[in-house]
Amino acid sequence: MHSVLNNDSQKIEEGKIIQDALSQGIGAFTPDLLFEKLIKNYKMTKKLIGESLIRYLSGYDPAYVEKNLGIPEFVRHLKEHINKRIGQLRADGVIDKQGVITETGIELSALVLYIEELDTIIPYGIQGERVHKKNALYGAKEGSKLYRKGDRYRDIDIRKSAKTAIRRGHRRLKLEDLRTFELKSKGACYIIYGLDASGSMLGEKIKVCKKAGVALAYRALRQHDHVGLIVFDTDIKEAIAPTRNFNQLLTAISRIHATAETNLAATIKKSIELFPPVHATKHLLLLTDALPTKGKDPQKETIEAAGLAAMNHITISLVGINLDDQGKQLAQKITEVGRGKLYIVRNVNEVDKIVLEDYYRIS
Repeated sequence: MHSVLNNDSQKIEEGKIIQDALSQGIGAFTPDLLFEKLIKNYKMTKKLIGESLIRYLSGYDPAYVEKNLGIPEFVRHLKEHINKRIGQLRADGVIDKQGVITETGIELSALVLYIEELDTIIPYGIQGERVHKKNALYGAKEGSKLYRKGDRYRDIDIRKSAKTAIRRGHRRLKLEDLRTFELKSKGACYIIYGLDASGSMLGEKIKVCKKAGVALAYRALRQHDHVGLIVFDTDIKEAIAPTRNFNQLLTAISRIHATAETNLAATIKKSIELFPPVHATKHLLLLTDALPTKGKDPQKETIEAAGLAAMNHITISLVGINLDDQGKQLAQKITEVGRGKLYIVRNVNEVDKIVLEDYYRIS
């Protein structure tokens, strides 16, 4: 940790490489296999491992590597450089003798992930303590207030709005007659970050979503709230009940890598198990780029799971990354049943800010 914080460029680079490898679904470095793949099918290999890994292993820009693969002298030099780089990772304990990423490698990548994300989000107001507000987006209904732009329609107090209109002699409800319930914060906030680790999330998408998870954990724990984590694809890969242990969350987020299909229903049901039986705000934030694909009728099962969560006083928001029209429709139903908010993302680099925005809405 001290070496990274003291700007040890080699350690920083190694941490970034391990993080990039995990984001690409790579859990081991085998020099002969990597070299063979680069030589035989460069374009496919570039898709599988990404440009940053090619740049690190070869020591050259990926375009330069592709251009010179037909030159025997360059190919020999390329093999030597790959062996040297992987040998250094092994010597530093980042990978073991078989090339598998070690716990030291995971911890290093986690620290680099943490530092990179803080560098990004601190300028956007991540620092500072939250002043506890009586009014909240989620909570118990206590009293009413005048309707303001941005208030949710579902929170309109129909009875008091009608009484106001009658008292003013209005034959129909007007905007100025509307009153909405005041929602009083329940104090403690428990939030679970549900991250899709299916194959379609490989690469940059899962990388920025992991950074967003770090931002959420950092911010919420500073505000004395509790954060949990569910990593899902076909099944639940990681499940951490809401906690105040930042290191546990950071390490778990860092080791995430994408693999298979999407199972939203199982994730929502798992969150119900993980939330504690306390009177507090309970919120599940899902990040996904695809429709659920696991189960006999995955869409129906997902909506039913969202309904079950609502019955357990759990709200659900969803961050959809480049969803198609069908995906948007399902996402809208999930958030309607879950009494949360839907965020459609076109620029993945905005995910961390959107995740924090959702947290601010419920905290």
